[in-house]
Amino acid sequence: MHQPERAFTVAPSLMCADLLNLGSELSTFEQAGMELLHMDIMDGHYVPNMTLSPDVCTQVAAACAIPQDIHLMVENVDRFVPLFSAAAPRYMTFHPETTRHPLRTMQQIRAGGIRPGIAIDPAVSLATVEPLLLEADIVCVMTVSPGYSGQALIPWSLDKIADLAQLRAQRGLDFLIEADGNASWDNIPPMVDAGADIIVAGTSSLFDATMSRSDALTRLQRLARRE
Repeated sequence: MHQPERAFTVAPSLMCADLLNLGSELSTFEQAGMELLHMDIMDGHYVPNMTLSPDVCTQVAAACAIPQDIHLMVENVDRFVPLFSAAAPRYMTFHPETTRHPLRTMQQIRAGGIRPGIAIDPAVSLATVEPLLLEADIVCVMTVSPGYSGQALIPWSLDKIADLAQLRAQRGLDFLIEADGNASWDNIPPMVDAGADIIVAGTSSLFDATMSRSDALTRLQRLARRE
């Protein structure tokens, strides 16, 4: 494993946390100086899994000062935006193919004081979503098929991150690039080198069952700070 060439932000994936001891997990993340919590929202339709609810996000916001990054993996996304806006997240991302009017959805999110973003499924090309980049504050590149933790990295997703970073520079845009899926110790450096600013940390790193949470956090922080 080599050291990434750039610093990056670690966003713990809360769906991978110990939900029976969530308060303790949140305290650990705060003490470690985590800057963002990634909240995966699944409805059992767009993806086969089901995860966090609006109430969970609202209670986490009340108990923890770390800003939330809410990732909506749902059908009929416009029904879900107001439900999860109550948690006052920093970012809210969605898959553009889940609505007929994605630009309107982004404007709805921003009108609620939340920074809008889009999530790009591995099967969706950058050309398909390029018109939306002007309105995006964050772009989440899925490096696995959405829905479950523990999947293998899709190799060409690194090329998609690199192409997106190049497009951002060429057009003078300033959205953040987030890599989401199989962020293992070996995969994090190439993700960051390709252009990712945020790494969603799940079972392949932060919640690695073979390591203590504190050891995994320390290792991630050293990577993130290029120590």
